[in-house]
Amino acid sequence: MTIAKIGIVTVSDRASKGIYDDISGKAIIETLNEYLTSSWEPIYEVVPDEQDIIETTLIRMADELQCSLIVTTGGTGPAKRDVTPEATESVCDRMMPGFGELMRTESLKFVPTAILSRQTAGLRGDSLIINLPGKPKSIRECLDAVFPAVPYCIDLMGGPYLECDETVIKPFRPKK
Repeated sequence: MTIAKIGIVTVSDRASKGIYDDISGKAIIETLNEYLTSSWEPIYEVVPDEQDIIETTLIRMADELQCSLIVTTGGTGPAKRDVTPEATESVCDRMMPGFGELMRTESLKFVPTAILSRQTAGLRGDSLIINLPGKPKSIRECLDAVFPAVPYCIDLMGGPYLECDETVIKPFRPKK
């Protein structure tokens, strides 16, 4: 059985300098541990809000480390240093705009500032890259919304079969 490699990238100047502990990346790992019953290996990095560093990290995780899924957190707002969506778009072959649309729709149920979020998703080779917001509560809300489509997307790309605890999250796969 293939062990899925999943990249988790926290984009934060302060966390990358050790000024504070990265709780967002850890929230992603905790959520995926709750979702997934199949074996998976987290490949975790904290990088500064620098587009070239984000791009290099995403490329390495997709091309060299062969992560079938890469989830980023942070850098999706309107501040000048928020460049995660630009880095993602720059390295992707094709964009998956439905992910960002659904995440913003879900977040709008909780905060009116969700319209300021620019999270997106795209495909690079055999990897699905998803940008999440930076707050752990928002991370969970957004992942709960989009993750049901993730295992099937990875199936379609020829990646490892992700099995989920269906009492926590129910992936959608068309009936054969």
